[in-house]
This record gives sequence, structure tokens and C-alpha cells, in this order.
Amino acid sequence: MDAQRTTSSLSLTFVGHATVLLEMDGVRLLTDPLLRRRIGVLLRRSPIPGPGLRRDLDAVLISHAHLDHLDVPSLRLIDRATPVVVPRGLGRLLRRIGFEPLEMDVGDVVAIGPAGEGSAPAGPVPGGVRITAVPADHPGTRYPLVGAAPALGYVIERAMTVYFAGDTGLYPEMGDIGPVDVAVLPVGGWGPRLPDDHLNPLSAAKALRLLRPAACVPVHWGTIYPPWLPPEFNARWSRWPHVFARYAAHLAPEVEVRVLQPGETTVFRPAEVGEEAGGA
Repeated sequence: MDAQRTTSSLSLTFVGHATVLLEMDGVRLLTDPLLRRRIGVLLRRSPIPGPGLRRDLDAVLISHAHLDHLDVPSLRLIDRATPVVVPRGLGRLLRRIGFEPLEMDVGDVVAIGPAGEGSAPAGPVPGGVRITAVPADHPGTRYPLVGAAPALGYVIERAMTVYFAGDTGLYPEMGDIGPVDVAVLPVGGWGPRLPDDHLNPLSAAKALRLLRPAACVPVHWGTIYPPWLPPEFNARWSRWPHVFARYAAHLAPEVEVRVLQPGETTVFRPAEVGEEAGGA
């Protein structure tokens, strides 16, 4: 997981659950970091990421306040000088642990530059990426630690366009987000059931028809689990991305699905995806 900085390409590492390391034209972004063996009562079944993962980060993106997406002890492992992009309403919590957050509403834009080049509310940063907050159909509130705060997804743009969904159900306005080059979509969870405000393998495949990506990486599976559930649930969760890939092959055959195991990395290049998705 100690990947080197890349240029003119997108390197994507599926760290586990909704934690993804995106390296795009020299900018390193980490989403929804879960970096520990235990998250509340949930145990991690994938490898714990090493310290190299969190070095030289240019920003952290938090999609919403739920415990499996905003883990305060994991954030404490990250350099406090790192910009943290969060839904509006979570800033107070982040400031309490020493960060200076960038709070976002739907439609807000922030530019993030490589290490040492800073961030700006919307204007360009030389060599940087543009991050736009987009809606998510998911409750984002976490009482009693924080009050009302929405769940968000993020669109990251540079040589290519990446949509990180965070946690969301299927909603018709997803079509306004696409087309994108790469969609990072949740396809599972950690419990025995997935409510409608989560994508499952079938609804995630339906989302591809709205988002129109050239490629998709399924996440939010196979990482954390409640220890009281019987072992057969582990096998079921491990099948989720492959079930999604089969649905996607039927519903959106033009989309390339890359299934990564936790800890694995894949690289996308503009020539591979730009023509199909009309990338940025």
C-alpha cells in the first residue's frame, strides 16, 4: 500500500471498506479512513494498512459521520496539517481533534494541490485537483457526537474524473453526476441486511446506467464484520463484488468492472477511459 506518486494517470488502492487511496497527477487523497483493527464493536478481517499509506496526503475526504466512515481514532493517526474535506456540520468535531476542516454543501467546490501547494475554496491550484460535493441518498447524522450533517459523495477532476459515492442508495438524480471516467461504488456492507439507503450489488449495477462511467471499482465490502454473526456471512460478503460484476455485465456491459481485494491497487490511464466516458 506504500504506493509512489504517479503522474498522468490514476492509481487507486482499495484499502478496505470505503477507504480508498487515490493518486492523481501527484495528488494523494484518502477517503473515509478506517486504519485500525477494531471499529467500535466491529472487527477488521482485511490487513491493517501500514503507516506509509497516510504519509504525504494532500487531503482526506469524509463522506458522512457514521462510525464506519468517520473513525476518530483513525483520523488521529493522520498529520493534523492535512486538509480534511467534510460535509457541513462536521467541522466542530474535526477541529476538536486538531484539524482545520473544509466544510462542504452539495455543489461546493474546493481545489486541492500537491503537498505544500495548499487548497482554495474553488479557484485553481497549480497541479491540483478539483473536488465537487454531490448528493448522497443516505442519512449522515451521528448523535450524540455531532448534530445534523448530510451525507455527500465527491467528484474529483483532473486528467480524469472520479466519482466517490461514499454511502448512498440509488436515486434518479445520479444521472446528473455522470458521465465520469471511474466510479467508486459501495456494493455491500457489514451486516446481514442492506436497507434501501445503501447500494447493493443489483442497485449498484443499475447506478452504472445513470453514471455512465468507463470503469468501476466496487468497495464497501469484505473488510469489517460483527463477530457474533455466523461464519457463512463472511463467505456471502466476499461474493458481493463478483455478484455486482455479473449484474453490471448484463445491465451496463460497456463498463469495465475491476474487482480489487483489500490492499490491491489498479492504475487507470486517460487513453484507457477518456474516449468511453468523455472524461474531463
